[in-house]
Amino acid sequence: MTIDETVVENALARLDLDARTRLLAGNDMWSLPAEPRIGLRALVMSDGPVGVRGVRWSADDPSVALPSPTALAAAWDPRLARRAGHLLAQEARRKGVDVLLAPTVNLHRSPLGGRHFECYSEDPLLTGAIGTGYVTGVQEGGVGTTVKHFVANDAETERFTVDNLVSERALRELYLAPFEAIVRDARPWGVMAAYNAVNGPTMTEHRQLLRDVLRGAWGFDGFVVSDWMAARSTTGALAGGLDVAMPGPRTVYGAALAAAVRAGEADADEVAEAVRAVLRLAARVGALDGTGPAVAPEALPPTVDGAALAREIGHRSAVLLRNENGVLPLDRPGSGEAGAVALLGAAARDARVLGGGSAQVFPAHVVSPLDGLRAALPDGALRYAVGAHPSDELAAAEAGFTLGAVCRDRDGHVLGRTPLPSGAVQWHGTDLPDGVTREQLHTVEITGTFTPRESGQHSFGTRGVGAFRLTVAGRTLFDGDQRPDGGDVFEAVFGTPVEHGRLELTAGEPVEVSLVHTVPDTSALPVDATVLALVHREPRRPAEELLAEAEAAARAARTAVVVVSTTERVESEGFDRADLRLPGRQDELVHRVAAANPRTVVVVNSGSPVEMPWADEVAAVLLTWFPGQEAGAALADVLLGDEEPGGRLPTTWPARLADAPVTRVTPADGRLPYEEGVFIGYRAWQRSGATPAYCFGHGLGYTDWEYETLDWQPSDAEAELGTATVRVRNRGARAGREVVQLYLAAPADDTVERPRRVLAGFAEVRVPAGGSAEVAVAVPRRAVCVWDTARQDWRAVPGAYTVEAGRSVDDLRLRAEAVVAG
Repeated sequence: MTIDETVVENALARLDLDARTRLLAGNDMWSLPAEPRIGLRALVMSDGPVGVRGVRWSADDPSVALPSPTALAAAWDPRLARRAGHLLAQEARRKGVDVLLAPTVNLHRSPLGGRHFECYSEDPLLTGAIGTGYVTGVQEGGVGTTVKHFVANDAETERFTVDNLVSERALRELYLAPFEAIVRDARPWGVMAAYNAVNGPTMTEHRQLLRDVLRGAWGFDGFVVSDWMAARSTTGALAGGLDVAMPGPRTVYGAALAAAVRAGEADADEVAEAVRAVLRLAARVGALDGTGPAVAPEALPPTVDGAALAREIGHRSAVLLRNENGVLPLDRPGSGEAGAVALLGAAARDARVLGGGSAQVFPAHVVSPLDGLRAALPDGALRYAVGAHPSDELAAAEAGFTLGAVCRDRDGHVLGRTPLPSGAVQWHGTDLPDGVTREQLHTVEITGTFTPRESGQHSFGTRGVGAFRLTVAGRTLFDGDQRPDGGDVFEAVFGTPVEHGRLELTAGEPVEVSLVHTVPDTSALPVDATVLALVHREPRRPAEELLAEAEAAARAARTAVVVVSTTERVESEGFDRADLRLPGRQDELVHRVAAANPRTVVVVNSGSPVEMPWADEVAAVLLTWFPGQEAGAALADVLLGDEEPGGRLPTTWPARLADAPVTRVTPADGRLPYEEGVFIGYRAWQRSGATPAYCFGHGLGYTDWEYETLDWQPSDAEAELGTATVRVRNRGARAGREVVQLYLAAPADDTVERPRRVLAGFAEVRVPAGGSAEVAVAVPRRAVCVWDTARQDWRAVPGAYTVEAGRSVDDLRLRAEAVVAG
């Protein structure tokens, strides 16, 4: 996508130093400033990666919510990722967004990584392929991307300050590899520099990786933006290669950078280089006069149905881990079969469809598993019971609440009002209701009615920092200050809700609710923010009663379907996981239901691996990840056989955390050594000799496959080792989709310490029942290379390699030899 560099240079020449440095600093939380003298409008950025939130962190500005990145990777289909990109570009244009802060292409180094759900895979080749499809699709829609978090941002503990100690080989062969592939194959318009340091320098100041590798060796010509509040040094960031410091207006760039140049502490030419990158971005998205957008309106991809695509990704990413005696797909119950299916689990009614933190968006609707199966089954065929709750925490008020926010000044005068789809308020910078300014805003009142859907004792509370007065049904439950333990403001805002009281309420009888918050002074913080929530929890029956009820429902049903899940306090941005156990008494629920009904199907609703101590007791295990807004519709498609579960594991699932070969995510004295070197994921499992619960690439479908032939043809091309042509046959009774996976095993007499085998390519085939198909998979020459630290270059290791084709890393059906000459 070429642009007119002359226009960029002319615009740059018309800007003085102050104007130039302004363009490198956030104007507010989400945008860069306009510069009318050169015809530059403001550039707007927004979080992804499963949707486009826009500049408002609020449910009153809904977005399409796709399944999680782990789900997208589980489909093993870059073309599907590209279509997802088309939809997200469409959403971005609808919301006035120029740049999507996505995709996240860090690796699944450890299953304890708290942001695991937001990354694609443990394998750099798969990650790079899915990321390339995603970036290509978004940018074909005329919207920029920022591939993140560059680099080695693979855990959350001490993420702002940790120094990750990574060998040069591991950096090149694992952590940099997806970024390199995406830069080479998709030409992204942006890259985001991470919070962490790597081998000393923090990533926003890492001259070697930003200037020498990213821009120099790889030829990246986009802009480099800091993660939010990651830039710490004016001169260090500029010299290191950071173009834009976000957010604003309080930032290390802007006026501080202009002063540093005038004092001789910063290089004016490096400022010009950074501004050039911003203007190039502006030209690409059509924000700079004299340059048409890189993608003309008539060349934009066709309009995408967001709900339909979310549903498709949902069933294509679902991984069938186990299916004893063909229990799935279910026989569709007849109209007279009352209670044929028992649906159990709190997550079946209140689905968790996406991960927490900056990946959060607010869909206009969510189809829960209960909704989806009720719509798909005859009346009366489904019986639902809670069984077990994954959490006892209060959550932002939603079901049964009709709320709005009222903003007032110090004298109590109303400045503005806005409806609230939930009890959460998250206003950043100038993102405020009409008529409201930061200078005038003194209190925010969340007010409205609550109509309970259950009778009993309801719990109410707050989340946030500052003074609150909480009143429900005329009773004041709290009136005082709420402060974070240890002074951690972020924990108070995004962390644990605080319960302040309980009231006995009657189902169907509305009560008035009010939460008045006195807005604290945020002038000492990097950004202005008003963040608070009215939180609530419905009545809780005794746990034993719920479990017994679920057992009885399962015993009476032909099939029991149990939905288990993690929570936002288990998987979210900002912290790593302490273990891989399901929260609450969900494991006990599954054990008891499995004992009551041999046809028990467990649906695992998590973004990353969980321990499943009951896996051998149940008939089927289906992994749906965080399945997006159409969760229940996609689940019904798969359970009833309207669609095949098309997913394959993009990461290895341990049976127990203790078996996992790489688990350390906690630094010591501010440093986290990547002691495992180039051995993570299946590479590390093969080295350790331990057996996981389910291996990388595993996934069953609703048909059977035979691998018939493998033909290997070497290539003379510089970047290609050769091509494997694989013939497969569908031996089942229905059409199916197979992911043909190709691995390259190192020579038996290998002279270099490296993984036993690596993923070298993959491709999908769709074959009717009884039919066969051939697929050609090109293998890159990089698959036989290691990074030579002495030469500072890639080096092919000679020898007789084995090309292996199969269904997973542990289910390889065909082999051929590939000889690499010395």
